[in-house]
Amino acid sequence: MGVGRPISMDKERVSFNVARLRKGGQNFEVVIEPDLAIAYKTRGKGDLQDVLKGKEIFFDAKKGEFASENLLNEIFNSRDPLVVAEKILQDGEIQLTHEYREKLREEKRKKIMYTIHRNALDPKTKLPHPLTRIENAMEEAKVKIDEFRRAEEQIEEIVKKLRTIIPISIEKVVVKIQVPPQFAHQSFGTIKGYGPMLQTVWGSDGSLVVKTEIPAGIQEELMNKLNNLTHGSVDINIVE
Repeated sequence: MGVGRPISMDKERVSFNVARLRKGGQNFEVVIEPDLAIAYKTRGKGDLQDVLKGKEIFFDAKKGEFASENLLNEIFNSRDPLVVAEKILQDGEIQLTHEYREKLREEKRKKIMYTIHRNALDPKTKLPHPLTRIENAMEEAKVKIDEFRRAEEQIEEIVKKLRTIIPISIEKVVVKIQVPPQFAHQSFGTIKGYGPMLQTVWGSDGSLVVKTEIPAGIQEELMNKLNNLTHGSVDINIVE
C-alpha cells in the first residue's frame, strides 16, 4: 500500500482524528481510529472498516458538513464511501488531535528513556544511569521527541545532547556466566533473551557456562534476575 503524503502535525487544533485529502479544490475528510489508521496507512495492516469511525465522507468533520454522493462520484468516480475513504487514506494525510499527539509523544519519550537506560552507562563509573537522571538530563538539554519517528531512530541524536549534561556512552559488554546443574536449563532461557550467545558449554554434570554480549546498562538487571533464579549460586564476570 502506498504511503502517500505524511502523517500531519498541522498547527490547527483539530477536534477529531481525521484523514484528509484535498482534491478538486475541496477538502474531503473521514473520521478515524488513530492507532489503526496509522498502522493501515504506513504498514498496510488492518481492516479499513475498523479504521473508520463511520462511513460518512465530510467536507469538514468538525462542522458536520457532508459531501454529497454526486460530488464524490464526480471527484472520485465512485459513490461508495469505502472506496472514497480508501483513496483519502492512501493519498491524503492523517491529522491528529493535540491530545492524541501528546499521548504519542509521552509514550515515545518513555520508550527512549528506557532504551537509553538499558544500553548506556556512565563511562567513568561503568554503571548505568538511573531513569530519573536520564529524564532530568533530557529536560535540561531540552530534548524534543518526534512522536512519528521510531524511538530507535532518535537515540543517537538524543544521546549526543545528553553528553552536554551527563557523561554517557552506548556500550556493550561480554559476560561469562556459570550456572550449576539444577538451574542450568531455566537460566539458559533467561540468558538467551538478553543478547547473542557467543559461547555455550554444557558440562557432563549438566552445568552451564555461557559467554554472551549484552547492553552495558542491563548488567545489574541480568545479575539480579539470575541470582534470584539460582538462589545466589550463579557466577557472573565481565570478560570484555
